[in-house]
Amino acid sequence: MSTSQTELLSTSAPAADNRKLPLSPLLALATAAFMGILTEALPAGVLPEMARDMSVSESAMGQALTVYAIATGVAAIPLSVTTAAWRRKKLLLLAVSVFAVANLVTALSSNYPLTMAFRLLAGVAAAAVWAELVGYARRLAPQHLQGRAIAITMAGVPLALSLGIPLGTFLGGLFGWRMTFGLVTLISVALLGWITVSVPDAPGQRPGAREPILKALSLPGVVAVLFVVAAYVLAHNILYTYIATFLDAYDMGGSRDVVLLVFGIASVVSIWITGALVDRKLRQLTIVSSALFLVASVLLATLAGNMIVVYAAMVLWGLGWGGVTTLLQTAVTDAGGDRGQALLVTTWNSFMAGGGAVGGILLDGLGPKSFPWSVLALMAPVLIVVVAARKHAFPTVRPGTE
Repeated sequence: MSTSQTELLSTSAPAADNRKLPLSPLLALATAAFMGILTEALPAGVLPEMARDMSVSESAMGQALTVYAIATGVAAIPLSVTTAAWRRKKLLLLAVSVFAVANLVTALSSNYPLTMAFRLLAGVAAAAVWAELVGYARRLAPQHLQGRAIAITMAGVPLALSLGIPLGTFLGGLFGWRMTFGLVTLISVALLGWITVSVPDAPGQRPGAREPILKALSLPGVVAVLFVVAAYVLAHNILYTYIATFLDAYDMGGSRDVVLLVFGIASVVSIWITGALVDRKLRQLTIVSSALFLVASVLLATLAGNMIVVYAAMVLWGLGWGGVTTLLQTAVTDAGGDRGQALLVTTWNSFMAGGGAVGGILLDGLGPKSFPWSVLALMAPVLIVVVAARKHAFPTVRPGTE
């Protein structure tokens, strides 16, 4: 066994409990999460421009997010089983390489079916990334800091949505959306080098060592967490996928990048707060996160004609969304371990895909002003479940932190 493997595997031993968090590998993993979400969601920020250049409707172009998320959700469990014996670092490097190729094809292609095919391939690669990140973070950290390690690793998800997408939107306006996807390709290549140098390797699992993933559904708390994941992610993606179209309906399309930046700054604040408190305040933070998004949806549903109200709603939405990835990843792993994590990847991405599909149906049938009402209908039961599931899914005190 190599030195790097020994370092990674030894972090699960009690003797590692006094070590500091290894920031470089955790930040490399966070960047992999960033690239996975940026690759998936970047079309949301340049959707009208992509649709025009591809000669398709905006709802059709919105399916660029849907096909990616469907591929991730469908591939998560079978890919996890198929690659269980692979070396973990090899799998991670292969997935990031696929991101680079898919973004390059998107930057160069004018063929809609070809672009969608590589979006699907990138979605499969994302399934491999999501299956690895939380496990890596937990191995690299002592038990009492595992929540913080997950927070650092998964910070790449909201950062991609809150800063990466607004920046991509801004750059797309300056240089064109194709140049923006080209830049994302270069970042993916740089990330390959960082992972190679910084992230320790680990062997895969022995054949037969893994319990059936679906059995995790019988564990207390897992179903409740997955329901929250499904409804929260569906609500978020219905609105976020078509945020440019929603803003256009209120004559705020010219402020798209500023609106997303406000959302991004609020999300960064939420990431920081969540990272500092998740190990001790998981339940309270999840309740607040759900309530903030619920209030934001009410404001957007009733007062979106007022620009100040829109910005206030984006702040509340960002504060709610920024830490939710860490909160739900931590909750499902506490309840169901690695098997719960695999179920979360499938649930998250399936309902992320649902957001693009349902949003497209709402856009064609009821128009963009229907989006916040659908968010309200989804987030109300989310808040009820989080408050009610106080014993196993969202306990006051996390296991192992008493």
